[in-house]
Amino acid sequence: MVTQVLLLSDKMADALCLIATLEMHAGDDFDVDWERSLGAGLAWLHTGEADVILADLALPDSGGMDTFEALSQAGAPAPILILTENDSDAQAALAIQRGAEGNFSKAQFANSLLPHMLRNILQRRAAEQSLFIHNERAELTLNAISDAVIATDLAGRIDYMNAAAEVMTLYPREQALGQPIGKVLFLINGSTRMPERNPIDLVLLHDQAMHLTTGTVMLRRDGSELAIEDSAAPIHDQHGHIAGAVMVFHDITATLAMAVNMLHQAQHDYLTNLPNRLLLNDRIAQAIVVARRHATPLTLMFLDLDNFKHINDSLGHPVGDALLQSVARCLLGCVRSSDTVSRHGGDEFLILLPEQRDEASATLLAAKILRAIALPHQVAKHEIHVTASIGISTFPSDGDDAETLIKNADSAMYLAKEKGRNGYQFFKRAMNERAIERRAVETGLRQALEHQQFHLNYQPKVNLASGKISGSEALLRWNHPHWGMVMPDRFIPVAESAGLIVPIGRWVLHEACRQAVRWKQAGLDCGTIAVNISTLEFRHKDFVAGVRAVLAETGLAPACLELEITESVLMRDIDSSIATLLELKAMGVMLAIDDFGTGYSSLSYLKLFPIDILKIDRSFVRDIDARRDDGVIVSAVIAMGTSLHQRVVAEGVEEAAQLAFLKQRNCDEGQGYLFSRPVAPAHFATLLKTGINTPPVA
Repeated sequence: MVTQVLLLSDKMADALCLIATLEMHAGDDFDVDWERSLGAGLAWLHTGEADVILADLALPDSGGMDTFEALSQAGAPAPILILTENDSDAQAALAIQRGAEGNFSKAQFANSLLPHMLRNILQRRAAEQSLFIHNERAELTLNAISDAVIATDLAGRIDYMNAAAEVMTLYPREQALGQPIGKVLFLINGSTRMPERNPIDLVLLHDQAMHLTTGTVMLRRDGSELAIEDSAAPIHDQHGHIAGAVMVFHDITATLAMAVNMLHQAQHDYLTNLPNRLLLNDRIAQAIVVARRHATPLTLMFLDLDNFKHINDSLGHPVGDALLQSVARCLLGCVRSSDTVSRHGGDEFLILLPEQRDEASATLLAAKILRAIALPHQVAKHEIHVTASIGISTFPSDGDDAETLIKNADSAMYLAKEKGRNGYQFFKRAMNERAIERRAVETGLRQALEHQQFHLNYQPKVNLASGKISGSEALLRWNHPHWGMVMPDRFIPVAESAGLIVPIGRWVLHEACRQAVRWKQAGLDCGTIAVNISTLEFRHKDFVAGVRAVLAETGLAPACLELEITESVLMRDIDSSIATLLELKAMGVMLAIDDFGTGYSSLSYLKLFPIDILKIDRSFVRDIDARRDDGVIVSAVIAMGTSLHQRVVAEGVEEAAQLAFLKQRNCDEGQGYLFSRPVAPAHFATLLKTGINTPPVA
């Protein structure tokens, strides 16, 4: 490889001597370009690249240090050697101080070792450049990483630290260098708060790698703390002897916080921040161990909000979520700090009472919880009233593990719902059969729609003045493959609590409308067809749209469809009820209040509802006794309906005396076994053709 030399000198004899020496003793290893002025040399550097510059500082167009500065500022990377008259040239010495690589006296120009000296200078320069690049790269790398690096000498005094170490310790590098490692990196145990020995000291003592104890905390210069992890190792010299130590560490404060947060999230409900099933099961297991050891009982309460689904459906899930949060706060305010309130899922909560609780104290707490939950909950702009049902199981009488205790408390809670809600029940062994039955019914219901096990029977409504069929009510039946015919009172409550009533109700509505269309296509005048609407259906956000879709799909005229809604459903949220009824009324659908008289609505509210029909509850019809001139309520309802221009239908008509009473009071329609039981579609078609034979009224 040829070394390119730029020679700057206006002394011809010196230049020719130097060039001759290089040619004689180095052959083609050196290529010399000789320029006689600084300007010419700078011009050459502008177009060419020199490996080394030999410069006489005294040139025709420049002299002294100006020559050297001009060459340096030209940006030439090549080393600059000063040509001097002798070795003690002051200008050469000054140039070397400012960056020149060295100097050659003119006495050396004819020396045969001149090429060798130039090569040594270039090799040394290359080595220095390589070392500089290596060190610079190492420094940049160490300062770029997020881990802190601190190195010490054999005495444990800091001789290096990177930028990350400055940030973590809050010690500037210039202040930390020379300080004992224990002063800059003061460590304590995060649990005991006692000082921890620095691993650097152990490395220097044992000449082997060391690690920090788990849970070590570093006290920073300002007193703040960082949780850190580290590795420390010895530094050896070229002979393998220990010369110091280096420690690499990083901040794990955020990682530990994230781990704690993730553990919390894994064990707590995201919405209420209450313990979830996982954490509750663990606490129940621990409480059982303590209860066994001390031979004391513990109590578990299973709480479910009553009719929570209709709140979600009518007001939206955000309001429902906010209500659950309000209930969670309410429950926490009712129990002791040693108790555990857990969200089991949906609107279900479990309350573990690990300390001794007899039945009387559990009863008092259950009553306290029910009263607290029943108070108005202010959620967004809504004042929401909600109640709850509570089931109670105890250890060891009702189970000796978490799963059994929860299952039995759940069974007791369902009994509380069946007994009217807003109450509590203690578990009894007989409830297991009830729970098994309920689970079996729920499992069967989930398959009934898919396997087409449902069908509808139709009970006629009769115009009492003419005796002709004026319409029908569609009544759901379940033909189970093993149980046979299942009546609604067995499966409808389960369907409601399991969230299945909406799809079942949608099927009923669609099938009833389709059947009415079939009869009409067969030339039969079937009148109106009535379909019962449950609470959850009526409150569902898509209910009105669903009715509209069914009518469109089946082709039934809206005026032929009668929707029956109970009085209690309408009174639960009057404003929402009115809005829904008005939408249905605008569609042309007929609206009826079912079981009228049992909901205790006032006449002022009743007048707000766009109702077409009042259906008198069968319990009032049953009380009619013409001989004693009873039936005051029935008479009042008929009169009310007449004054409000609403058609009145009496349900549960089973005796001729009841029929006579109703006709005498000018009741519009009747429905009951006296006319016909609910029958299959084909049988109902026959009734439409033949009419109904009712006993004569005396």
